[in-house]
Amino acid sequence: MKYALHATIMLFSVLVCIFCSAGPAEAQEPRKILSIEALDMLNTVPDTYLLDIRTRAEYQFVGHPVGAYLFPYQFFTDTFKKSDEEYTYQLSPKNEKFVEQVAKVFKKTDNLLVLCRDGTRSAQAAVDLLKAGFKNVYDVEDGFEGSLFPFSEDSNRHKYFRQLAKRNKIYGFNHRRHNGWQWWGLPWTYEMDPKYIYPPDLASAEK
Repeated sequence: MKYALHATIMLFSVLVCIFCSAGPAEAQEPRKILSIEALDMLNTVPDTYLLDIRTRAEYQFVGHPVGAYLFPYQFFTDTFKKSDEEYTYQLSPKNEKFVEQVAKVFKKTDNLLVLCRDGTRSAQAAVDLLKAGFKNVYDVEDGFEGSLFPFSEDSNRHKYFRQLAKRNKIYGFNHRRHNGWQWWGLPWTYEMDPKYIYPPDLASAEK
């Protein structure tokens, strides 16, 4: 009986160690969802909020989901140069106050749905929020505008499809809105409601 009890205690200790070692790794992986799932969560799950982490210009001039809180993860700069065979204004390094500003508005237990243009920035921002102690973070992986067309999650097929589309002058090549929040026809707006604007910008406006 004594040996059986000892074995049980040892087994419990091993399981605890496995659980503890697995916990942090799992905590650093945000759950991925699509826009349509994000909208359903907003409508049905209490304490759920949508964070639009695009730049101010994207939020204002491209539009944004109704009720989305603006927390830019990066900012547009005045640096204009060639990137991936195209000329474009460059984004800044990540906003060092991003997590700090989010923490001032939301609780660590809130459900935070993180959305950008196509899922690139949101994946990074979601990891930062998890590392900061937020428990329920979701990456809206198809974004607001969606990925450039055509797109495949398989990198080899992605490259191949894009070569075919460019060579054959396929309509819509390199355009967005073939997936994402707008493609689904989910509610979005151009309205700039102060309730949802990046808090430091509101402080500047009040001065």
